[in-house]
Amino acid sequence: MAGGCCGGTSENGGQTDDRVWRRALWIALIINAGMFGVEVVAGVTAGSASLKADALDFLGDAANYAISLGVAGLALRWRARAALAKGLSLLFLGIWIIASTAWMAAHGTLPTAETMGIIGVVALVANLICAVMLWRHREGDANRRSVWICSRNDAIGNIAVVAAALGVFGTGTAWPDIAVAAVLAGLGVSGGWQIIRQAWLELKSLDHSHATPRQTGTVRPH
Repeated sequence: MAGGCCGGTSENGGQTDDRVWRRALWIALIINAGMFGVEVVAGVTAGSASLKADALDFLGDAANYAISLGVAGLALRWRARAALAKGLSLLFLGIWIIASTAWMAAHGTLPTAETMGIIGVVALVANLICAVMLWRHREGDANRRSVWICSRNDAIGNIAVVAAALGVFGTGTAWPDIAVAAVLAGLGVSGGWQIIRQAWLELKSLDHSHATPRQTGTVRPH
C-alpha cells in the first residue's frame, strides 16, 4: 500500500496529498450531485430505465464522496469502515436496480432515444472529469480505491447509456435501454463486492497487527 495514500512516512507529503484528495472530492461531489438532478429529470421525461439507473449511481457517488470527506485524515480503521459501508450500499443499490429494471421490462414504454443520447454524453464528460482527478488515488487504501471504482464504473456506464440510445433509435424497441440498465446494476454489484473485500481484508490486517504485539509480549527471553 502506497505510503503517500495513507498519510505516508513523510508528514508534509501526507498533508499535501490529503489537501489534493479533499479538493478532488469536493469537486466530484458537486459534479455528481448536479448530474443526479439532471438525470432524474431526463430519465423521467424520456422514460429511460438506464438514465434512471445512472442517476441513482450519481446519487450514490455523491453520498460516497461526502462520506469520504468526513473520514479523510482519520485512522486507517475508520477509513476501512467507511469503505465497507460504501461497498454495502453500492451492492444493495445494484440489487435494487436489477429489481427495478425487471419491473420496467414488464411495464415500460419506448424511451426517447435523443434525450438518452444527449444526457449520456453530458454524464460521460462529467464522469471523465472526476475520473481524471481521482486517477492518482486509485492505488490507495480501500476508501480511496472505492471512490476510484465508482468513478470508473460510472464512466463505463455512461458509454453504455449512449450505446443504448443508439440501440433504441435503431431498433425502435426498449430492450437496449433495459439491457444497459441491467449492465449498470451488474457493475454496481461487482464494484460493491470489490470494495467490501478490500475493506474487510484491511480490517482483518489491522486486527492481526494489533494482536501480534500482545502475543509476542508474553514470550520470555532465553
